[in-house]
Amino acid sequence: MRFASFFVLALACMAAPADEFPTSAGAVRITPIQHASAMLEAAGQVLYIDPAQGNYEGRPAAHLILLTDIHGDHLVPAVLARLRTPSTVVFAPEAVAKTVPGVTIIRNGETRTWAAWTIEAVPMYNVVRGPAPGRFYHEKGRGNGYVLTYGGRRFYFAGDTEDIPEMRALRNIDVAFVPMNLPYTMTPEEAARAVRAFRPRVVYPYHSRGSDLHAFEQALAGTGIEVRIRNWYGE
Repeated sequence: MRFASFFVLALACMAAPADEFPTSAGAVRITPIQHASAMLEAAGQVLYIDPAQGNYEGRPAAHLILLTDIHGDHLVPAVLARLRTPSTVVFAPEAVAKTVPGVTIIRNGETRTWAAWTIEAVPMYNVVRGPAPGRFYHEKGRGNGYVLTYGGRRFYFAGDTEDIPEMRALRNIDVAFVPMNLPYTMTPEEAARAVRAFRPRVVYPYHSRGSDLHAFEQALAGTGIEVRIRNWYGE
């Protein structure tokens, strides 16, 4: 049984290796886990973005957790309980705080500092798509995307969003994680148009099950923006 668990974890790590980004404060390592979940490591500290889906067996406990929304592909209480310690800090929008105790609320437009990180909460929402006329899958103000700054580098995790003005207005983003799946966010072509507007140096498609990621890559060909496609689903 122990060997089987180790083998499963080894396969997960092989499917989604960490990428390393140099900064003035030391390297930041980012490991895709699954769907919208990722792990960041820097200076001996471990941060998770939306730890929900994927395999967390053997992964280190969290120093900081950032949650974007209330939906089950971003928030799983059992996973939070597995990763949290008494000293873990959790930043989340107010909608999350209604069901998850002990979080620090951060709203669209607010900025917090934690250790050497600066954390900006930015809007994420739908402008077209929803479950019924007049309703959206993600209402403006309910959830957060995040811009994280560390050692002069800026990392953007968009959360569940369409091509919104606030995304297009971002500047000086080094690394961006952008969703593209229907019906909840946007198409690869729509995502590429948004990315063309704010021009990160590197962009990862995530939250993208069933999407044509090569269409996204082709739509950004010749822009100078590096597209990195990773295996978020173990397929």
